[in-house]
Amino acid sequence: MQRIILIYILLLTTTFVFGQDVMTKKQVSGKAKNLYERALLYSGDGKYDKAISDIEKVISIEPSFIDAHIQYGAILYDLKKYAEAETRFEKAIELKADYKPNVYYMLAITEAKQNKYEESVEHLEAYLASDHKSSRQRTRATEKIKQYTFTANAMKNPVPFDPKSLGDMVNSDWPEYLPALTADGETLIYTRRVRGQEDFYVSEKKDSSWSLGIPLTDINDPINNEGAQSISADGRFLVFTACNRRDGYGQCDLYYSEVRDGRWTKPTNIKAPINTRAWDSQPSVSADGNTIYFSSNRDGVIGGNDIWVSSRDSNGKWQQPTNLGDKVNTKGDEQSPFIHPDGQTLYFMSDGHPGMGKTDLYLSRKQADGTWGEAINLGYPINTASHEGALIVSLDGKTAYFASDRDFGEQEAYEQKNKVNQTDLYSFELYPAARPQPVTYVKAKVSDAITGQQLIADVALVDLGLQKTHTSSTTDQDGTFLVCLPVGKNYGLNVNKKGYLFHSENFALDVNNTFDKPYILDIKLQRIMEQEIVDIPDATTAEPVSSSKPIILKNIFFETGSAELQTTSFAELNQLKSLLMEYPNIRIQINGHTDNVGNSVDNLQLANNRAQSVQKWLIENGIDASRLIAKGFGETMPIDSNDTEEGRQNNRRTEFMVL
Repeated sequence: MQRIILIYILLLTTTFVFGQDVMTKKQVSGKAKNLYERALLYSGDGKYDKAISDIEKVISIEPSFIDAHIQYGAILYDLKKYAEAETRFEKAIELKADYKPNVYYMLAITEAKQNKYEESVEHLEAYLASDHKSSRQRTRATEKIKQYTFTANAMKNPVPFDPKSLGDMVNSDWPEYLPALTADGETLIYTRRVRGQEDFYVSEKKDSSWSLGIPLTDINDPINNEGAQSISADGRFLVFTACNRRDGYGQCDLYYSEVRDGRWTKPTNIKAPINTRAWDSQPSVSADGNTIYFSSNRDGVIGGNDIWVSSRDSNGKWQQPTNLGDKVNTKGDEQSPFIHPDGQTLYFMSDGHPGMGKTDLYLSRKQADGTWGEAINLGYPINTASHEGALIVSLDGKTAYFASDRDFGEQEAYEQKNKVNQTDLYSFELYPAARPQPVTYVKAKVSDAITGQQLIADVALVDLGLQKTHTSSTTDQDGTFLVCLPVGKNYGLNVNKKGYLFHSENFALDVNNTFDKPYILDIKLQRIMEQEIVDIPDATTAEPVSSSKPIILKNIFFETGSAELQTTSFAELNQLKSLLMEYPNIRIQINGHTDNVGNSVDNLQLANNRAQSVQKWLIENGIDASRLIAKGFGETMPIDSNDTEEGRQNNRRTEFMVL
């Protein structure tokens, strides 16, 4: 391609300025002219050795034959002998600076091939200063100046980059690319191409090492290709690209599969409005599985391929996709989006933003108003003059995974496998400025408190500040679930199953927290016994007896030293209210507890007042007073040590018991 461009450039300029010290084709001897024309024919046929032999003879006969020097430079460029080509172009300019202004362009791209970007910019500016060019040439040169200026600055300020191969258990003699990772970092799904057939492979991390990748047989089609996949944070919802299938809407469509009863379901077309008659591909699923980012060339694009987004409504229906806008999308191609589980940081590849070369990797951050910010190039040497492929980032934001055919110095491994330009999977530590917001996760197992039976239960993560559900899901058949927790907010987690008392957890994820370790929970739900919902005695005639263990309401909050409920408590209070309305025959006792700081009498009174505040709220919101007892225990029933702040915080609690 570069050779075609050079020949095209050589033929563009028809205006010549001659000087006494420059010889042209019309002025040279017949022998030199014949050798020169023969060299052109050899060069056009790719017979470079013969072309060079003739050109050198021409120059020895006529040293000031400027066209011979230019043609010699073009041949050397085709042979990737850029330093020698540079010398020839410089000689032509020395002979006559304004002979053919396009020589400045050729010299500039030759210098760029040698990473001499500042010199290249100077010669492109000289080229633009001439009059012998079309608007198309001017645009091309202007774009090159932007690219080379950016590249020169990027190479002066490299970012940390030390990629490591994922090893022989994942990589093979065949190309591996397009990695996808679950939030816990324990499951890797990637595409492998074997003799033209693209299939998914899965590898599990065990003791910090990846297991042997095996085919994802439930999804792989023995005839059709699958690729460009993305997996939800919990590893139970997979979206991928398939092309030219009978049930397809267009050239390429998005398909999905879910884990049910421990197996992946048959892939299903995700249908309209996500899929169209256009090219729809390269999906990235949000952590909760309810939003998909993808690349498409459908109507409404800014350039060739743009990045679009669609979310599910409350009924699970995908909404009309929207374009991410001109901060992300350009007149070029934007592809391979990856939305990090923080929901705020998008990584993608583009050839339309200022960059190092063919396609570079970028990030964009979601702004407070929901729009996307300026695209930020990930820098050199992550990006180079070559084509950079898709990139994903681990939950903690520290590790990036990508595919590449670049040789990163692991020459011995390449020689052992006899690899030449082999695409493999790599990881590297992502430098801090390019990292997403910190995210941790809750991974839990839900079971019956008595029998230990694994339960399918509803899970809701509530943003306590906004008092709205952040995400919701259900446990798998084995009673497990995984929910991501972005930094900067406080969350309440509620686990519900019909016939059981609910379970709550609190996660205070302010900026002072660390996120090195996830929350691993073993949640045991207490069944609501039959005797708890019939023949309830009058509360005034007998001392109530609890038929359940206390359930701590971990998202009930009071003002410091006060019994006044904070607004962040309302989601949990509504949860308790819903339980009481669903089972109208049960009564509960609300217990208040404190730590041992301060006077014990005051603590007892504070605990009693707080229990009564919860009781009052429930009564004011429709629960009959006869079903509620409030009692304070002060500091008399600690569940943790009072010697630490964490222990004292655990002791300051509100709970309820079924009577």
